[in-house]
Amino acid sequence: MIRDVKQTDKEIFLKMMKEFYSSPAVDHEVNPQNFETTFEAAMNKSPFMRALILEVEGEAAGFGLLSFTYSNEAGGMVVLIEELYINEAHRSQGLGKKYFEFVEKEYPSAKRFRLEVMQDNRKAIDLYKRIGYDILEYTQMIRDFE
Repeated sequence: MIRDVKQTDKEIFLKMMKEFYSSPAVDHEVNPQNFETTFEAAMNKSPFMRALILEVEGEAAGFGLLSFTYSNEAGGMVVLIEELYINEAHRSQGLGKKYFEFVEKEYPSAKRFRLEVMQDNRKAIDLYKRIGYDILEYTQMIRDFE
């Protein structure tokens, strides 16, 4: 089951975010205060993002974060799959594929689905390619503000 994060998920949601940002799936650490800010944005139904819990037999098995933008290049709405974390006990059981099926069904008018992945995360890249994602040869650049 995949569902929106609820207030009662706060502890497990923050725990999983910490695990995600302590893993090799990400390039750098993030200020832990961002986790609280993200949770509050989800609770306030921000139009810019959506936080989801992936459940297996009623137990939180992972989380996903989406954000939304418009792209002239794509010709419409883009759903950014910002984060996908599945705890170790539930990996390689098809949950990632189910998550992508869920997201694509939830946003049928989206013109593009986009994600980032570390170049050495072969298992994730293999999954993404199997379900139809292609490598985008752009170099991403950022400028963060505190």
